[in-house]
Amino acid sequence: MTKVIGVRFRKAGKIYYFDPLGLDIKKNQHVIVETIRGVEYGKVVLGVREMEDEKIFQPLKPVMRIATPEDDIKEMENREKEKKAFDVCLEKISKHNLEMKLIDVEYTFDNNKVLFYFTADGRIDFRDLVKDLASVFKTRIELRQIGVRDETKSIGGYSVCGRPLCCHSYLSEFTPVSIKMAKDQNLSLNPAKISGVCGRLMCCLKNEEETYEHLTTRLPDIGDRVTTFDSLKGDVKSVNVIRQLVKVIVENGDEKEVREYKVEQLKFKKKPKKDAPKIKDRELKELEALEKKEGKSKLED
Repeated sequence: MTKVIGVRFRKAGKIYYFDPLGLDIKKNQHVIVETIRGVEYGKVVLGVREMEDEKIFQPLKPVMRIATPEDDIKEMENREKEKKAFDVCLEKISKHNLEMKLIDVEYTFDNNKVLFYFTADGRIDFRDLVKDLASVFKTRIELRQIGVRDETKSIGGYSVCGRPLCCHSYLSEFTPVSIKMAKDQNLSLNPAKISGVCGRLMCCLKNEEETYEHLTTRLPDIGDRVTTFDSLKGDVKSVNVIRQLVKVIVENGDEKEVREYKVEQLKFKKKPKKDAPKIKDRELKELEALEKKEGKSKLED
């Protein structure tokens, strides 16, 4: 077990672990640490705690110091420099007629490097741009091409639910999201309804997937043959996963009618997945299109 603290450098950014060196560091304090990018100013989001060695990337770098008031002032000055650098870079991009969209600018705490994040449809030859920026800022320049998910995470905004975007507010890393999650949750497979602001599948599809998977295991499949508690037999017409209700077309004498039962009131045997009802042709085409789109996004991101 090793004592560590968790530090973030950007809002909803990835958490990195550092050795507190015996310092009394509290949550929400700011610290100065050394990273592969140089000296950085970060916020402590996880106070001193013990963590298993195998969960830590070695070597674990130590905290340089708890941030002083002077460090806080310098960090605010860097944020102002970033705004000016953004405007300068936009001007230079226009000057060189480059088809790229500038997203964000980041100064390292020690001003040893300036990072420019951008999106573009293809590869960009920005060598002349880098030389131009280096002559202006007199420091190391790094341009990073990012994907549409990272762009949305950086800019932020509101989703169709009316809440701030998950990726911008609390998600530190993007989790894999698949079209299967939308299908399991009985959502429309219309791309417009299950895609986020970034144009990719919504991250929140992952939030309830585990619950739906658990609840679905207790339900019969559509088309399954079941026996009800009142000794009637019938075929499953539809299921309500959340309420755990099943609509059954029961055979009552020579007549058939639709009745709704709680899953506890039914006896049935689960069929193998291969016997599950197929998706309609139209929905299948949408599914294939979305999967191809997601595959492309993974390469981009």
